Amino acid sequence: MAKITFIEHNGTVHEVDVPVGTSIMQAAVSRGVPGIEGDCGGKCACATCHVYIPADWKEKCPPAEELEQAMLDFAVDVDERSRLGCQIEMSDELDGITIDLPERQY
Repeated sequence: MAKITFIEHNGTVHEVDVPVGTSIMQAAVSRGVPGIEGDCGGKCACATCHVYIPADWKEKCPPAEELEQAMLDFAVDVDERSRLGCQIEMSDELDGITIDLPERQY
């Protein structure tokens, strides 16, 4: 199991434990964390699982592939921390990651 701490835009904290191999998007949706829609079901086709990865965790995440980078053009309030949660699977190395959620997905 791996722990993820989701922090909503308003500061509300959600700590969840998920099996290694679960995407950040799946973790949020399956645990009812508000702020991540995951409309496409994790196919990297909608950008409704936009999250912010803090700088101290960014290097531990796999790099964003070209499709993910293109899909981020459809997300709101994208910055250098932006990733799609469907494209990052939890691993032992990411155990304890903190994810900041944007104010909105649309």
